[in-house]
Amino acid sequence: MGATTGKGIGDFDFLTGEWKIANRRLKDGTAEWQEFEGGATVHRVLGGLASIEELRGAGGKFLGMGVRVWHPEEKLWADHWTGAYNGVVNDPQMGQFIDGAGVFISDDVEDGKPVKYRGLWDRITATSCRWSQASSRDGGKTWDDNWVMIWTRV
Repeated sequence: MGATTGKGIGDFDFLTGEWKIANRRLKDGTAEWQEFEGGATVHRVLGGLASIEELRGAGGKFLGMGVRVWHPEEKLWADHWTGAYNGVVNDPQMGQFIDGAGVFISDDVEDGKPVKYRGLWDRITATSCRWSQASSRDGGKTWDDNWVMIWTRV
Protein backbone atom coordinates (compact mmCIF):
# COMPACT_ATOMS: atom_id res chain seq x y z
CA MET A 1 0.00 0.00 0.00
CA GLY A 2 1.22 3.54 -0.75
CA ALA A 3 1.59 6.64 1.37
CA THR A 4 -1.38 8.18 3.16
CA THR A 5 -1.88 11.56 1.45
CA GLY A 6 -5.21 12.57 2.96
CA LYS A 7 -5.36 14.90 5.91
CA GLY A 8 -8.89 14.00 7.00
CA ILE A 9 -11.01 17.11 7.36
CA GLY A 10 -11.38 18.70 3.92
CA ASP A 11 -10.27 15.68 1.88
CA PHE A 12 -13.57 15.77 -0.05
CA ASP A 13 -13.53 19.53 -0.70
CA PHE A 14 -12.53 18.77 -4.31
CA LEU A 15 -16.01 17.33 -4.85
CA THR A 16 -17.98 20.40 -3.71
CA GLY A 17 -20.10 21.91 -6.47
CA GLU A 18 -22.17 20.97 -9.53
CA TRP A 19 -21.17 18.08 -11.78
CA LYS A 20 -22.20 16.28 -14.94
CA ILE A 21 -21.40 12.59 -14.91
CA ALA A 22 -20.85 10.01 -17.65
CA ASN A 23 -21.81 6.62 -16.16
CA ARG A 24 -20.74 3.21 -17.41
CA ARG A 25 -22.30 0.42 -15.35
CA LEU A 26 -22.56 -3.36 -15.69
CA LYS A 27 -26.18 -4.45 -15.89
CA ASP A 28 -26.99 -6.70 -12.93
CA GLY A 29 -26.11 -10.33 -13.58
CA THR A 30 -24.73 -9.69 -17.08
CA ALA A 31 -21.52 -8.79 -18.87
CA GLU A 32 -23.31 -5.97 -20.73
CA TRP A 33 -22.35 -2.37 -19.98
CA GLN A 34 -25.03 0.31 -19.74
CA GLU A 35 -24.07 3.94 -20.40
CA PHE A 36 -26.06 6.96 -19.25
CA GLU A 37 -25.63 10.60 -18.29
CA GLY A 38 -26.28 12.04 -14.89
CA GLY A 39 -25.34 14.79 -12.52
CA ALA A 40 -24.61 15.58 -8.91
CA THR A 41 -24.65 18.41 -6.43
CA VAL A 42 -22.15 18.09 -3.59
CA HIS A 43 -22.02 20.17 -0.42
CA ARG A 44 -19.15 20.59 2.04
CA VAL A 45 -20.69 20.47 5.52
CA LEU A 46 -19.51 20.62 9.14
CA GLY A 47 -16.41 22.58 8.14
CA GLY A 48 -15.11 19.80 5.88
CA LEU A 49 -15.78 17.03 8.40
CA ALA A 50 -18.45 15.72 6.01
CA SER A 51 -19.65 15.86 2.41
CA ILE A 52 -23.19 15.30 1.13
CA GLU A 53 -23.90 14.34 -2.49
CA GLU A 54 -27.24 14.22 -4.33
CA LEU A 55 -26.81 11.94 -7.34
CA ARG A 56 -29.18 12.27 -10.30
CA GLY A 57 -29.74 10.22 -13.41
CA ALA A 58 -30.93 11.34 -16.81
CA GLY A 59 -33.63 14.00 -16.67
CA GLY A 60 -32.71 14.94 -13.10
CA LYS A 61 -34.31 11.86 -11.49
CA PHE A 62 -32.80 11.32 -8.03
CA LEU A 63 -30.77 8.11 -7.75
CA GLY A 64 -29.52 8.51 -4.21
CA MET A 65 -27.34 10.30 -1.74
CA GLY A 66 -23.76 9.83 -0.64
CA VAL A 67 -22.75 10.97 2.83
CA ARG A 68 -19.09 10.94 3.76
CA VAL A 69 -18.02 11.58 7.35
CA TRP A 70 -14.49 11.80 8.80
CA HIS A 71 -13.84 9.64 11.87
CA PRO A 72 -10.84 11.37 13.50
CA GLU A 73 -10.25 8.68 16.13
CA GLU A 74 -9.84 6.03 13.41
CA LYS A 75 -8.29 8.39 10.83
CA LEU A 76 -10.76 6.98 8.29
CA TRP A 77 -13.64 8.24 6.20
CA ALA A 78 -17.02 6.49 6.34
CA ASP A 79 -18.70 6.62 2.92
CA HIS A 80 -22.44 5.87 3.22
CA TRP A 81 -24.92 5.40 0.36
CA THR A 82 -28.68 5.87 0.47
CA GLY A 83 -30.63 4.73 -2.60
CA ALA A 84 -33.61 6.87 -3.66
CA TYR A 85 -35.50 3.62 -4.39
CA ASN A 86 -35.60 2.54 -0.72
CA GLY A 87 -34.18 5.30 1.51
CA VAL A 88 -32.01 2.83 3.46
CA VAL A 89 -28.62 4.11 4.64
CA ASN A 90 -26.15 1.34 3.82
CA ASP A 91 -23.26 0.33 6.05
CA PRO A 92 -20.29 2.47 5.03
CA GLN A 93 -17.23 1.70 3.02
CA MET A 94 -14.31 2.81 5.19
CA GLY A 95 -11.19 4.36 3.71
CA GLN A 96 -8.67 7.11 3.28
CA PHE A 97 -6.67 8.91 0.62
CA ILE A 98 -3.57 6.96 -0.43
CA ASP A 99 -1.17 8.25 -3.09
CA GLY A 100 -3.76 10.94 -3.94
CA ALA A 101 -6.68 8.53 -4.44
CA GLY A 102 -9.56 7.83 -2.07
CA VAL A 103 -9.75 4.06 -1.45
CA PHE A 104 -12.82 2.71 0.36
CA ILE A 105 -13.45 -0.96 1.21
CA SER A 106 -16.40 -2.92 2.57
CA ASP A 107 -16.99 -6.62 3.18
CA ASP A 108 -20.15 -8.49 2.28
CA VAL A 109 -21.40 -12.01 1.63
CA GLU A 110 -23.03 -13.20 -1.61
CA ASP A 111 -24.33 -16.73 -2.05
CA GLY A 112 -22.63 -17.66 1.23
CA LYS A 113 -19.20 -16.52 0.00
CA PRO A 114 -17.22 -13.46 1.11
CA VAL A 115 -16.93 -10.56 -1.33
CA LYS A 116 -15.13 -7.24 -0.95
CA TYR A 117 -16.28 -4.00 -2.56
CA ARG A 118 -14.03 -1.08 -3.34
CA GLY A 119 -15.00 2.48 -4.13
CA LEU A 120 -12.14 4.49 -5.65
CA TRP A 121 -11.89 8.27 -6.16
CA ASP A 122 -8.98 9.05 -8.49
CA ARG A 123 -7.84 11.23 -11.40
CA ILE A 124 -8.74 14.20 -9.20
CA THR A 125 -8.22 17.66 -10.75
CA ALA A 126 -9.89 21.05 -10.25
CA THR A 127 -12.40 20.27 -13.02
CA SER A 128 -12.78 16.49 -13.09
CA CYS A 129 -12.44 13.22 -11.22
CA ARG A 130 -13.37 9.57 -11.55
CA TRP A 131 -15.23 7.25 -9.20
CA SER A 132 -15.25 3.52 -9.79
CA GLN A 133 -16.68 0.55 -7.97
CA ALA A 134 -15.21 -2.94 -8.12
CA SER A 135 -15.70 -6.27 -6.41
CA SER A 136 -13.25 -8.97 -5.36
CA ARG A 137 -13.98 -12.57 -4.59
CA ASP A 138 -10.38 -13.48 -3.75
CA GLY A 139 -9.82 -11.31 -0.68
CA GLY A 140 -8.74 -8.22 -2.64
CA LYS A 141 -6.02 -9.78 -4.80
CA THR A 142 -7.94 -8.94 -7.99
CA TRP A 143 -10.79 -6.49 -8.65
CA ASP A 144 -13.55 -6.46 -11.29
CA ASP A 145 -15.00 -3.04 -12.12
CA ASN A 146 -18.79 -2.87 -12.26
CA TRP A 147 -19.39 0.90 -12.35
CA VAL A 148 -17.28 3.82 -13.58
CA MET A 149 -18.32 7.47 -13.33
CA ILE A 150 -16.42 10.28 -15.05
CA TRP A 151 -17.23 13.55 -13.26
CA THR A 152 -16.85 16.93 -15.04
CA ARG A 153 -17.40 20.19 -13.18
CA VAL A 154 -20.27 22.31 -14.53
